Amino acid sequence: MSKEITSREKDYAQWYNDLVLKAGMAEYSAVRGCMIIKPYGYALWEKMRDQLDFMFKETGHSNAYFPLFIPKSFLSREAAHVEGFAKECAVVTHYRLKNDPDGKGIIVDPEARLEEELIVRPTSETIIWNTYKNWIQSYRDLPLLINQWANVVRWEMRTRLFLRTSEFLWQEGHTAHATAGEAIEETKRMLNVYATFAEEWMAMPVIKGVKSANERFAGAVDTYTIEALMQDGKALQSGTSHFLGQNFAKAFDVKFSDKDNKLDYVWATSWGASTRLIGALIMAHSDDDGLVLPPKLAPIQVVIVPVYKTGEEKEKLDKKIAEITENLKALKISYKYDDDDKRRPGWKFAEYEMKGVPVRMVLGTRDLENNVIEVTRRDTRKKESVSLDGIANVIKDLLDDIQSSIFNKAKEFRDTHITRVDSWKEFETLLDTKTGFLSAHWDGTTETEEKIKELTKATIRCIPLDNEHEQGKCILTGKPSTQRVLFARAY
Repeated sequence: MSKEITSREKDYAQWYNDLVLKAGMAEYSAVRGCMIIKPYGYALWEKMRDQLDFMFKETGHSNAYFPLFIPKSFLSREAAHVEGFAKECAVVTHYRLKNDPDGKGIIVDPEARLEEELIVRPTSETIIWNTYKNWIQSYRDLPLLINQWANVVRWEMRTRLFLRTSEFLWQEGHTAHATAGEAIEETKRMLNVYATFAEEWMAMPVIKGVKSANERFAGAVDTYTIEALMQDGKALQSGTSHFLGQNFAKAFDVKFSDKDNKLDYVWATSWGASTRLIGALIMAHSDDDGLVLPPKLAPIQVVIVPVYKTGEEKEKLDKKIAEITENLKALKISYKYDDDDKRRPGWKFAEYEMKGVPVRMVLGTRDLENNVIEVTRRDTRKKESVSLDGIANVIKDLLDDIQSSIFNKAKEFRDTHITRVDSWKEFETLLDTKTGFLSAHWDGTTETEEKIKELTKATIRCIPLDNEHEQGKCILTGKPSTQRVLFARAY
């Protein structure tokens, strides 16, 4: 089965695409630029969603839902926002179809044109802040901490499954606060939630930082980001949290009375993560034989495959495996007992390796007689015979070890691909050879940032939050600089 996957070394982009399709994560749809998330891929998204949702609620947020359609006039109220999204918007102009008078199927009824066009949600700041005007009157209504799980549409010309599609699933938080300080604190808090999720659940190390003005979210004062590094040395933005200042409150006239009964505009944040995280997970850990999934997010953590010749042998194995699965269930370990006799064990081994199931257990009649079971871990493919006594606890410890091992491997790769660069020639050379993050001085201007992107296709991924001030010279212009930023080519 793995022979059907292009190797990473030969063609990384094709490897990724092959893996998404062969592992049953997603497939192309009849609608250009959109994807179908298949059950296994959606099960992974549900695990991600459920954990993030828990973390959001632990930090005081509540879920709500807002309309898919946004009046066109709403987007025009915040100038930077509409400019940032105008080229990606899908627009609804009519509300009815009718039979073609020429008998050629159906047509849009020209009499059913909307008085005002509707934008299919690319993001929800405008519709939400129009609503918040009715929800917020006093400081007693603040902070307002809302999240929604939804789909959005951003019309993409060049798409890639999970990483960039015209429609995708995500969550978007939108909060309102009485002071700038509280809003900035919220922005950083949610960035830390994303970073914790990425590292502790996805086993994917990230760098926390602030975007440059050129890379900032349309309508934001500041955009905070977590940046991850994929195995091909390209960066992937994996979550963003935005301090919106009072921009949207002023655009939609959202004011509150403070404790002194004075009116002021509220302060805002928004933050989001999407099904792009599935693409990140695949590219950060997987290999030429299939997915490698961190146990905390794997839809199936353990697969058990029996090996037998007769019905009598299977009955004995079934009895023992029932004991094992009860113990796994008690430890909240998800498992699948695959006793489907239409597939040979070898086919099953390849199938679950492709799907990235962290642990495979194989039990045969001779194993049962010797009170052992064969256990193979997906990340290293290490195989060993383990005593059946207390096997569930052994598996629990093994899953924990796999989780940390996957993270440590990814972190070592990331750390060895952060390179300090002090000259333009070295910058260009390393982008094409070593790849990864290049830590370099930049003069702070948008013009220089855009010129570097034009020349190399590298962008400023972030200004790290733990940056130290350091006098230097911009790698392109030679002008003074007070700190290094991280450049990389990115998805």
